[in-house]
This record gives sequence, C-alpha cells and structure tokens, in this order.
Amino acid sequence: MEISAALIATMVVALLAAVTVLRTVRIVPQARARNVERLGRYHRTLSPGLNFVIPYIDRVYPKIDLREQVVSFEPRPVITEDNLVVEIDTVLYFQVTDPRAAAYEIASFLQAVEQLTVTTLRNVVGSMDLERTLTSRDTINSQLRGVLDDATGKWGLRVNRVEIKAIDPPATIKDAMEKQMRAERAKRAAILAAEGQRQSQILTAEGDKQAAVLRAEGNRTAEILKAEGEARAIDQVFQAVHRNDADPKLLAYQYLQTLPQLAQGEGNTFFVIPSEVTSALHNVSRAFAENLPQSAAVREAEVGDAPVAAAQEDAAKAAEAVADAVAVAVATEKTR
Repeated sequence: MEISAALIATMVVALLAAVTVLRTVRIVPQARARNVERLGRYHRTLSPGLNFVIPYIDRVYPKIDLREQVVSFEPRPVITEDNLVVEIDTVLYFQVTDPRAAAYEIASFLQAVEQLTVTTLRNVVGSMDLERTLTSRDTINSQLRGVLDDATGKWGLRVNRVEIKAIDPPATIKDAMEKQMRAERAKRAAILAAEGQRQSQILTAEGDKQAAVLRAEGNRTAEILKAEGEARAIDQVFQAVHRNDADPKLLAYQYLQTLPQLAQGEGNTFFVIPSEVTSALHNVSRAFAENLPQSAAVREAEVGDAPVAAAQEDAAKAAEAVADAVAVAVATEKTR
C-alpha cells in the first residue's frame, strides 16, 4: 500500500509539473497577440514567438487577430431625403492596431463598429435623395470611412475601407426606374436614327451637287471642244476656198448639195424653199450650158451669124425648170 501511495504521489507531482510547464510557456503565432493579466490587472501583451509567464498568477487571454479583417453587415433600412426607404448593406475592412485597447476600451468592437456604421449611414443617406444616393457611392464610402476611423481610433482599430455592397430601392421604384430607362433608350435610339437620316440626306445632296457640277463642267468642256472643232473646220474650209479661188458656180453646187440636209428631221412637216435656190440653180445651169458641147443647130446658127445669147437663154430656161422641179420634189417628199 505504501508503494502504491508513493507511486500515486509521484504521478501527481509529475502531472502538476507538466501542467506548470505548459502554463509557463506560451507560443503566439505570427500576426497574433495575447493580453496577459497578473492578479486581475493588465500586465503586458505577448508578442509572436516563445513567451514565458508565471503560472497560476498570470492569466493569458485568447488570441487577437492583427491581420486586416473583412466583415459584411446585413442590409439595413435607410430613409432618404425624399422619404424613400432603401435597403443598404455594407462591407467593412478594418485592422486591430492596439490589442490592449481592443480588449479593454470596448466590450465588443465588432458590434460597436456595426452599429456605428448603421447610424453614420443613416445620417449620410438622410441628406441625399434617391438618385443622388444611387450615384454617390464614393461620397458615401469616404464619409463613412472618415467617421468610423475617428471613432474607432481609441478602440485600437483602424478602418481601412468601407464599401456599400448594394442599395435596393422599393419594388415600385425599381419598376419606375426600368420604365424611365427604357424610355431614355428609345429616345436615344430615335435621336440616333434621325441623326443618321439627316447625315444620309446631307451626303446624298452633296453627292448630287457634285455630280451636277461635274456634268455641267463636262457639258461645257464638250461644247467648247465642239465649238473649237467647228471653228477649225470652218477655218479650214474657208482657207481652202480662198486658196483654190473657188468661183460662184462651185459654191452654188455645194449649196444645192446641202439643201436636202435641211429637209431632214422627224418633226419637219413643212419645208420652204429658200429664194437662193433659184439663183444657185441658174448658176449651175449656166455652168453646164457653157461646158456642154454645142449642137449642130447652134453651130449652124453661129455660122449664120445667129446670136449666141439665144442658146444661153434656152439653157437658163431649162435651169429654171429644173429648179422648179427640185423644189416641188422636195416639198412632196416632206409632205409624205
């Protein structure tokens, strides 16, 4: 029995020694901190690594995370300046910079930060209407961060960033906003269509203008070239006539050749024989009479001292008859 009691006593002492060693040696991970109270009073904060405390006298509190933390708060109703209730949920990024203040200055810093965020958010959004609230997230975030950073400094916290995750207006407001958006899109589409049509008409008008200008320039150039060609042709004919010394007989013959061209044309139903035709025919007949060989009667008349004027007069009458026949033929052809 005495051996058993001694063994038990030894085992109890060994167990107490092990517990004492475990309570004396404390290992703190990186980016963590633990507060130590000695006899109920704050003594020190354990840094990362191996630390020694007095067992049964020092009390070590749970670890405090020194890394940046992200907390998402539930949506909370907020009333805007135009008396509309919107649901706003926020995301908070903060970091514990003083473990002692975070443990002793505030009972629950997470709950305190959440309530402070809600009250500050209501103050900020309460001074804005719905449209400004939906389009001023950066302004709301900066104001929230400023207020929270000032208030949480004494709690050993540093608010790095505050973000509004969602702003949910009432269902009726959503429907009205969707209708307004559709109307705006329809308006922009109509404006763009009108602008496109106007631009198309402008471009078409400019194209027609340029085409008309080019056609006019082409017609002018063609008329100029045509006039120059006709002038050159007339000049060459005139030079040829004067160079060859054409007599009136040749000119009358050329006039008679040009006369049928005057009668050509689909719309001509009446043709007037110019008075110059008779004189031209007289010149031609005279030319033919002078150049024709003389008959035996004429030669006898000449031998018998008969005047030559009688033969020429007969030829002139024949030419007048030919001219009248040509005029009648031309008039009959045009009448058909």
